[in-house]
Amino acid sequence: MAPFKNYIIDRDEIIGSYEHLHEFYSMYLRNERDVIVWFPPSYFHSHKNFPVLYMHDGQNLFNPHTSFIGYDWKMDETSTILMEDKIIEEFIIVAIYNTKDRLEEYNYFTRKGRNYAFFIIRELKRYIDENFRTLTDAKNTALMGSSMGGLISFQMYWNFPEVFGKAACLSNSFWVDDGAVFDMVKENPEANKNGKLYIDCGSEEKELVGDFKKMCALLKEYGYEENKNLKCEIIEGAKHSEVDWAARAHLPLEFLFGLKNNNP
Repeated sequence: MAPFKNYIIDRDEIIGSYEHLHEFYSMYLRNERDVIVWFPPSYFHSHKNFPVLYMHDGQNLFNPHTSFIGYDWKMDETSTILMEDKIIEEFIIVAIYNTKDRLEEYNYFTRKGRNYAFFIIRELKRYIDENFRTLTDAKNTALMGSSMGGLISFQMYWNFPEVFGKAACLSNSFWVDDGAVFDMVKENPEANKNGKLYIDCGSEEKELVGDFKKMCALLKEYGYEENKNLKCEIIEGAKHSEVDWAARAHLPLEFLFGLKNNNP
């Protein structure tokens, strides 16, 4: 089979059905942001409930016109292909736009970072579960992000195992706060062992590769098993950009949501 990125159709509009929540307000953060709720292909042709994937940097995920560098993650195209080919189960994507406070909000060790977590758990997730057909338990609730978005995904997965049973953390900023995330893991190594955690790094992200290897080694030391509750991937030739994250978005989706016959 050809590399996945070679048969993604390049489009400007969002593929599939979605709802745009404009200026969603948070009491915890005292700010507002847009949120896009993307629905899987069968959502409006069935009555069943679906898992939910919460993603950070939402403006970068579906539309090149709103993306930071003018190139989006193509989450709509990639997810649709994988779902229609029965490689992964269907799920809802909640794309959460970032704000000017992104660096603080995407770090749970800051006050704004903790409030960002509470915003997602107590405000946004509650709204999504009340207004759409979702599976609300932890094993059907996932997080995904890159760079600082990867860091906050990891931190929230680790600190709220009763809410999030899956996380995909790409090109992680584990260096933040002098690597405090490693101490967080050491203090509670059993935090979310029943979940599924995907971590990766591009081989060309020279400043991140060392911390990536350190985190994977630490998790395995504490009993996390590759291809079971942990997936660690070094992506050869990949750099730190939306182009590279789009090219490999299928990998975490296949690990977290793969159907049994296709899941490693």
